[in-house]
Amino acid sequence: MPEVHAGSYKEAILFLMTAGIVVPLFHRLRISPVLGFIGAGALLGPFGLGRFADDHRWVSLFTIGNRTEIAHLAEFGVIFLMFMIGVELSWERLRTLRRLVFGLGSIQVLCSALVIGAILFGLKVPLAGAAIVGIALALSSTAVVLPVLAEQRRLNAPSGRASFAVLLFQDLAVAPVLFAIAVLGRSDGADMGTALALALAQAAIALVLIVVAGRLALRPLFHLVARTKSTELFMAACLLVIVATALTAAASGLSMTLGAFVAGLLLAETEYRRAIEATIDPFKGLLLGVFFVSVGMNLDPAQLLAAPGAILGLSLALIAIKAVVVMMAAPVLKIPRPVAAEAALLLGPGGEFAFVLIGSALASGLVPEEVGGAALIVTTVTMILIPGLAALARLVGRRSAGQQHARVRAEPPPDKQQNRVIIAGYGRVGRQVGEMLTRHKIPYIALDSDAGRVAEQRRLGNPVYFGDSGSVELLRRCDIASARALVVTLDNPHAVEAAVAAARAERPDLTIVARARDARHATALYDMGVDDAVPETIEASLQLSEAVLVDVGVPMGLVIASIHERRDEYRAMLKRKETDTRPVFRARRTVGKQAEAPREAGAAKEEPASVGRRA
Repeated sequence: MPEVHAGSYKEAILFLMTAGIVVPLFHRLRISPVLGFIGAGALLGPFGLGRFADDHRWVSLFTIGNRTEIAHLAEFGVIFLMFMIGVELSWERLRTLRRLVFGLGSIQVLCSALVIGAILFGLKVPLAGAAIVGIALALSSTAVVLPVLAEQRRLNAPSGRASFAVLLFQDLAVAPVLFAIAVLGRSDGADMGTALALALAQAAIALVLIVVAGRLALRPLFHLVARTKSTELFMAACLLVIVATALTAAASGLSMTLGAFVAGLLLAETEYRRAIEATIDPFKGLLLGVFFVSVGMNLDPAQLLAAPGAILGLSLALIAIKAVVVMMAAPVLKIPRPVAAEAALLLGPGGEFAFVLIGSALASGLVPEEVGGAALIVTTVTMILIPGLAALARLVGRRSAGQQHARVRAEPPPDKQQNRVIIAGYGRVGRQVGEMLTRHKIPYIALDSDAGRVAEQRRLGNPVYFGDSGSVELLRRCDIASARALVVTLDNPHAVEAAVAAARAERPDLTIVARARDARHATALYDMGVDDAVPETIEASLQLSEAVLVDVGVPMGLVIASIHERRDEYRAMLKRKETDTRPVFRARRTVGKQAEAPREAGAAKEEPASVGRRA
């Protein structure tokens, strides 16, 4: 049996320990794990604890010394990231966001690269190096910005959509830039035009072969593997496709990342796309962690301490240049200034692909060592600033919303109109209700407390007004006395109850339909006097049931009848529960704590307490 050397596995063990500690800790602190991996790399790398490894042998147990092995794994992290970008790329997504992707995205990248490249060229950096570094620094961090937006629940906000669109264009731009670096790196001082023509011809042939082979072989391959119903074989097929296409591209003179990107695009057209995403995502996450650890290993704190003012100044200058470009592009594309300000702060820092592009350029000798090193340090520092900039962007958004708040308050009160429906809350649910009312030619008016949303919807011509739906005075100004019905679509249960209470106090005979969080909340709303409460959990289960019954072959008419029957049973059950437990909900609202109410034995047998929870 061969002898096992623990030192051979030291780097892998240290990385797994880092992942096991960093990810849960930073998730708990609501900080992107990317920053944790970079910090761990700086701490465990040759410029951190590694400085003391020669003097204190025990320190070497906790440092990463084999940078070559880490570099190979890090390269696969970027390969897997580009593959996933290709798989996730949807023509529908591009079509929906095409104005922001190809408008704001192209302006941001091209103008930022032009400004940064011109500054570098003015500082006597060679033209090719200045252009590459300019493009690399123009890119932003998809791996940090998107998780931060998701944590703040702002991916679907206007600023989130604008940021996502620009990041998507940047991801698309990486592949051709990598190809250009490969071409420039192979020219060896020869005629650039000839070298470029030969490289383009070679690349075109390689890409055609990869695409043709992929279209002919990928679908049959995955069909054959899927028939085995083996998760292990499916995973092996995914890894085979990624590695094989990456190595084929590299052998043809292209970058491995470009080959993986093309493979992702080919697989995005197949029915196995979602299964591939679920299979590869854990690998991508771990290998990207290795990539960011390698980034941190190259960060020398001594350089930061040697010239902290200069590095901080360059970092702020980079953020300012990119932010100004976004702000100047916003009016051209009719993007509101507050939205542009938030997106500008998020897109100002550098991104992970700067390490890939500048690293390739350094290896090809296209970028001077000192310029590339300074650019990588600036990129790292700006990426560390992203969470703080995201918080600042949110404050800017709130302040702008406050200014919009004042403008919206100045809107004149709505004209009186008989038989109009009032919608309390004009988010996604409220907009759907408004569209259905419009389709049936029923007039309505909507109220919402989000000033930005109100301003946006009024620009679209929708009858939306700013205000608190729980205000009796506002409901009176909306002519609740002659309203046909009130639909409460707010997602906050307390706000729903406040709106229902205000409306019912003003109009005991008004038809009120309210959105409920669950069966328990629906029962509370029935207790307050709504005519219909629609629990989200119950409606979701009914819609799922309807879909599966139709899909398994039950006739549509029977399905619709049974769903309506089951909905009526739920409604009757919740109303009956409201009658049985009225003292409980009254006690909860007045005291703030649910009281224990005695129940008759017969009622307990007829209506178990767990029914509402199961519903």
